[in-house]
Amino acid sequence: MELPLGRIAEQTGARLDGDRDVVVHGVQALDEAKPGDLSFANAARQLQQVGSSRATAIFVPPDFPTIEGRNLLYVEQPRAALIQIMDVLYPPVGDATGIHPRAVVAGDAVLASDVTIGPCAVIESGARIGAGCVIGAGAFIGANVVLGEGCRIQANVSLLADSQLGERVTVHAGSVIGADGFGYIWREDHHHKIPQVGRVIIGNDVEIGANSCIDRAMMGATRIGDGSKIDNQVQVGHNVTIGRHAILVSQVGISGSATIEDSAILAGQVGVADHLRIGARAVVGAAAGVTRDIPPGEKVWGMPARPMSRVLREQAALAKLPALLKQVREQQRLIDELKQRLDVESGDP
Repeated sequence: MELPLGRIAEQTGARLDGDRDVVVHGVQALDEAKPGDLSFANAARQLQQVGSSRATAIFVPPDFPTIEGRNLLYVEQPRAALIQIMDVLYPPVGDATGIHPRAVVAGDAVLASDVTIGPCAVIESGARIGAGCVIGAGAFIGANVVLGEGCRIQANVSLLADSQLGERVTVHAGSVIGADGFGYIWREDHHHKIPQVGRVIIGNDVEIGANSCIDRAMMGATRIGDGSKIDNQVQVGHNVTIGRHAILVSQVGISGSATIEDSAILAGQVGVADHLRIGARAVVGAAAGVTRDIPPGEKVWGMPARPMSRVLREQAALAKLPALLKQVREQQRLIDELKQRLDVESGDP
């Protein structure tokens, strides 16, 4: 799509210093932009970058200097304004509607009239697919799976039996929802598998990244609350409960029966031990190992995870360790010299 700058200013509430009839048709970073692109700068210190950028127009904050000959859009939050226009410039790619002839759909599956199913997708017995859902090529929708309206299930996703998804859920390529949880007991001389007879229940407006796994519960349900966002390659164990609007960044691993409360954030590669609780709005820093409950609102980091302020003090102290060791060695040398002198003066051999 193409948008004139005048319309962009109207839609974002920006003040335009430039030609309102000039059009843009894409977005790009300042240093990579070319004519026809829209970009943004967050601060006046980026004046040189803005001046040298080839972008046709740039969102800037209200205190940004004017630049003669440049189309500048003054707005309180330049990045947010750019994202707003991206939604217009890059509408979702349209899907071919209807059921592909190479899809396999069970006779008793219930599909809304405007569902789209791609080639080689499989819809098993008892599945119910809501209005406006899009099922990508090679996806597997197991027995009795329920999809609310507007879900987008991308290529090669597996939604296994009895899983339930709310409305407007997006599951990216290769993810598996509803596989058996990892549960065994030692019996005599071997590991005996614990039957996993629960299911997965996912709320509305959840997004799940590529190649993530969300295991079914042993009993009951593994639950993900409304609005939560899960990145690529995340593992959610059986009977885990994730609240509303939580964020799980790539390679997070959550052990069974843990609870992640509303709006908590787990950065990349965080590991959470089983049966723990991470409180609402808590933040766990990257690669942290959570071995205890985290109170609501607390920021933690490290292995084991502990208050971030404490970890930063420890890191600052650690940086001083070489100088401290040098000082200790020098003090030991002086002590040894003093001891030798005292021994000589006292006549001790």
